[in-house]
Amino acid sequence: MEKLEMKLVRPFGPSVLHAKIPVNTVEMLNKYIDDIVADKKKSSKLDHGHQLVGDVTQEFMLEPEIMEKSGWGQFLASCVTRWVEWELKKKISKFKIMTSWVVRQFENEYNPTHWHNGHISGAGFLKVPSTFGKHVQKKDKDYHGGSLQLINGTRHFMSPSTVSLKPKVGDFYFFPNYLMHTVYPFKDTKEERRSISFNAQIDDSVYDIYS
Repeated sequence: MEKLEMKLVRPFGPSVLHAKIPVNTVEMLNKYIDDIVADKKKSSKLDHGHQLVGDVTQEFMLEPEIMEKSGWGQFLASCVTRWVEWELKKKISKFKIMTSWVVRQFENEYNPTHWHNGHISGAGFLKVPSTFGKHVQKKDKDYHGGSLQLINGTRHFMSPSTVSLKPKVGDFYFFPNYLMHTVYPFKDTKEERRSISFNAQIDDSVYDIYS
């Protein structure tokens, strides 16, 4: 397995871990998804569209076999284990992936503000368009189209409540399940924005700070 690149990011209260998905894992997952897209029967079987909170073209559940074969499950477990040790100075004895899925998003599609199940969640990127578009009038202003925005609490002096993350292939962000987030629509391209997410459970005694 490739050496993992990661660092702690704390733009506000909840801890967020930024890690790099190994290149070979990205490549294997993309090939797996491309094959599913080409196979209408399997595409229908793995479709998770009925669970969507947003308006996107497709959402696929990942099969356990590809999570193991691609190293995806190992990547998630390794990062979460190290993250908990860094942040809480505790070791976890349990890491159970509840679900992991891929979202295929295209021009003008979006995901509204939402949160996940389990204890630990995350989102990252397998494919990104060459452009997400620009502001209609303010050409020199930062454009958040296609960005993943993390949301916590309310805005105060010297305390922003949001942070926008511009997608880059291989970037992955781990966060507590309750952290709200949203994905902005983008424009001016027919290319795909392909993201990957998961929900997992760890030791209840570690997650439940009131126990």
